[in-house]
Amino acid sequence: MKHLLKLMDLSKEEIDEILDTADKLKYEKKNGITHHILKGKTLGMIFEKSSTRTRVSFEVGMYDLGGAALFLSSRDLQIGRGEPVQDTARVLSRYLDGIMIRTFAQEEVESLASCGQIPVINGLTDYCHPCQVLADLMTIREYKGEISGKKLCYIGDGNNMTNSLIVGGIKMGMTVSVACPKDYAPDAEIMKWAEATGRFTCTDNVLEAAKDADVLYTDVWASMGQEDEAAMRREIFKGYQINRDVMNVAAKDAMVLHCLPAHREEEITAEVFEEHAAEIFDEAENRLHAQKAVLVKCLA
Repeated sequence: MKHLLKLMDLSKEEIDEILDTADKLKYEKKNGITHHILKGKTLGMIFEKSSTRTRVSFEVGMYDLGGAALFLSSRDLQIGRGEPVQDTARVLSRYLDGIMIRTFAQEEVESLASCGQIPVINGLTDYCHPCQVLADLMTIREYKGEISGKKLCYIGDGNNMTNSLIVGGIKMGMTVSVACPKDYAPDAEIMKWAEATGRFTCTDNVLEAAKDADVLYTDVWASMGQEDEAAMRREIFKGYQINRDVMNVAAKDAMVLHCLPAHREEEITAEVFEEHAAEIFDEAENRLHAQKAVLVKCLA
């Protein structure tokens, strides 16, 4: 695997390989087994969007693997002062073994990969969040034993998380339903691809989407960069919430996931969040293990 730009680029077999590697690395870390697979390797981490989980998990992940990670804020790079991304890619390719970037435009990630000579990992864009969904799939497999055949329901904004969940879920054999307001649907091309599989629905009816779901998922109503829309979005998304009514129509043993940070009493009630906190924080931890697997596949 040369890059991780979006999940649409990966086959089911490649995703399975990443998840199997993540399971192995998690077991070894829990049991104090050293795995310096990337000894002497360096990862540059470009952040044009701030982060908690992405920065810490990649930095710790490289340390665990025997390598080093460099935090590169856009405020400190020439890219933040107008240097073309192509030039940045060419220069960093001569210093580093890999780049992880968390930014706004998917085109910037694709450009870094096409112009550079080293692996590029998408830490998040406004279009997709592949690293998060790999951790989500890992968590679903841990709790459910099998991914294929399960139903995943996402409730909320049709954002980057939704786009990647649709692709990742369907590629791994899941049925995916999305409940969102009509004007806040996921990416049109992704929905077209998903609908062609016969295992995808998108509706504005939350209870209809959640019926018999094995996995319920939500995200904040206003993502990073949408803070000025927060009040408006609270009105539009009122009701697009994982709550007791939603849990009652889902499968009896339904699990709940959230990519965090969570706004209790908005997209999820505090009651449901705390009931499923073990799953949610296992999911957060699995960012570390899933991303280490990606690093191994790309950099080793």
